[in-house]
Parts: sequence; structure tokens; C-alpha cells
Amino acid sequence: MNMKLLALTLLVAAISACTDTHHLPDDGFVDVPGGRVAFRVVGEGNLTPVLWIHGGPGGSSCGAVPSVVDIARNRPVILYDQLGSGYSDRIIDLEQYARLPRFVEEIVAIRDELGLQELHLVGHSWGNAVALEYLLTKKPAGIRSVVFASPFFGTERWIADANQLLEELPVAAQAVVAAAIESGDFASSEFKAVNDLFLENFGMRTADELVRDACKKKPGGDSGLYEYMWGPTEFVATGTLIDYNRIDRLPELDLPVLFVTGQYDEARPETVRHFQGLVEGSRLEVLPDAGHAVYVDQQVLFNATLVDFFADVEAQH
Repeated sequence: MNMKLLALTLLVAAISACTDTHHLPDDGFVDVPGGRVAFRVVGEGNLTPVLWIHGGPGGSSCGAVPSVVDIARNRPVILYDQLGSGYSDRIIDLEQYARLPRFVEEIVAIRDELGLQELHLVGHSWGNAVALEYLLTKKPAGIRSVVFASPFFGTERWIADANQLLEELPVAAQAVVAAAIESGDFASSEFKAVNDLFLENFGMRTADELVRDACKKKPGGDSGLYEYMWGPTEFVATGTLIDYNRIDRLPELDLPVLFVTGQYDEARPETVRHFQGLVEGSRLEVLPDAGHAVYVDQQVLFNATLVDFFADVEAQH
């Protein structure tokens, strides 16, 4: 072990024994089942920390790092890359480690390592499935609130929404998708062009250079998580999540909950409004002119929405 890595390891170990969470290190690694996950802390202060759980599977927290500046003005925001992606170790054995319960264990390990006794959870897209599973199976103490941003809670519902959004694309584009689904060939340039069009409309609608630059710097490759767990594209599920559904368990939640989605989000406002109706006392915010990357497309409004929600939650205790 080189001296720089040794110093970082000792720093993380020292911090994990400290309960004063506003002194978290700015980056490092945490051991989890299957390898190490990389984390970064943005901001500081004495307010309750936020743990950000990114989307995917196989995504990264890179795009969120420059997008949470206002949330992080008075509190630490901890962002980490799930195993198999970003700056974290790659997964060699997908069958063993690319499973939802193992991703839940990452949250347990991060909280233990960093001494996060209290925190707010923020999930985005697939990250909401991880957050929800954590809440349902671990029933953890110290979670002040959860924000479900552009949530994914069930594959059948997600595909139905994606198909409805596809109907908003030109007829020729819909024909390309239908042909690809029938043939199983998603590698053609025609299909790629339609997929790009779909993401431009319903994924990230703005060209945020800070986000793009941040994500260009991360290591390539994601262990093949997306295709293994999900499938070849947003509107075709063939992976291990094909039968995933926790929608009917949303009423079990008993903590402050905020749902956030974009006007043009893949997590359609109609669907997220249904989710919100299942959680007693929860709130919903639909941000205008935003797609699935709602925290990028409407960064200022997204930050303000979460800041106000956290303030309301913390004022009640």
C-alpha cells in the first residue's frame, strides 16, 4: 500500500469513529460485499447529512456532484458510485453480486463506515428501488426523510410509461422501435438514433456542460450491469429486474416522503402522482420542462424544493 492510500485509509477509519458528521472526508472508499465503493462528500455544515443513491443500474453519481450545490450549502451531501460503476470496483460475478439486496448492503456499509447516525435519503430512478428496499427490509433507525426523485418501483409500470412516451415520437421512429423489438436487434444506427431522440425528449433535456464534463472524467465501463439487470434500452426489459415490483408496499412507509418528477420525465407525473397517493402524508412536486434528469434540467428549482422539504422535516423535531 502506497503512503497516499495509507493516509486516506487511516483518515476514513478515524472519521468512521466520529459522530460529528460535518467533518466527513471529501472522498474515499468503503468496503462492501464484492469490493469497494467510491464516495465523495459535497458541502459541509451541522445540518443532517444527505445520502444520494444514483440511478442505473450501472449509472454513476458524477452528474449529481455539480447539481446539488444549494442542498450542500449547510449540510454534507454524500454521493457514492454503486459497485460495478463509476469510480467503484467492477463486478466480476454478476450472478452473485448484481442483486438488489446486495446494493442495499452498500447503504448499511456506508452508514457504518462514516458514522451516519441520522440522514436524509435521496434516490434517483433505480436508486429509489435501492432506497425503498433498504427502508422495507432493514427498517433502519435515524432516517429523517426520503426523497424519491423520478422513481422506479415496478418494471411493468415503467415499461407501460415508456411505451406511452414512445407514442409521442414520430410514427417513423415508432416503426424503428417496433422492428427492433420484433427482431431483437438493438444495435442498428437507426435504432440508436431513435433511442437518442427518446433520451433527448424524456431523459436529459438540457446540455449541462458541468455535468457532462464531470461524467467524462469517470472511468469507463459499468460491469454490464444495465443490460444484465434491466435490458438493452429503457423501453425493453429483459434482465433480472423484469418481474420487480414494490409499488404495493409503498403504503408501509412511515416517515416524511417527498416525490419529485419532471414534466417530461420517464417516471411520468401521472404515475408518480399515483405513488404519492399510496403514502399517507407524502408530498409531490412536478418540475416544469424537466425530463428524467430532473436534478440537471431544473437544478435551481430541484435544489430549492429539497432544501425547503428538509427544513420542514427538521423543524418538526
